[in-house]
Amino acid sequence: MTKVRKRHNAEFKSKIAVEAIKEQKTINELTTEYGVHATQISNWKKQALAVIPSAFNTKQHDNEQAQQAIIDELHRQLGQVISERDWLKKSPHSYPKCS
Repeated sequence: MTKVRKRHNAEFKSKIAVEAIKEQKTINELTTEYGVHATQISNWKKQALAVIPSAFNTKQHDNEQAQQAIIDELHRQLGQVISERDWLKKSPHSYPKCS
């Protein structure tokens, strides 16, 4: 009989990864406590350690803010163009036709 794979949410994974990083308990203790395989805990620990340095990268944060400013400006321009288009659709007779 096959076992159904368990799907763990990010909060659960991060909790176990933090405990593994603290090293107050061994991987085997965490395995018995949470019912997760030792290899999986080690993988989550490695993933967490790989992501942590990027959390303190201010350059990346500045790039994200600059990109968001560009996106906001494009949304503003798009809204303006749409409103101008709608206005022109409503008043087609206000301009003489070219012959």
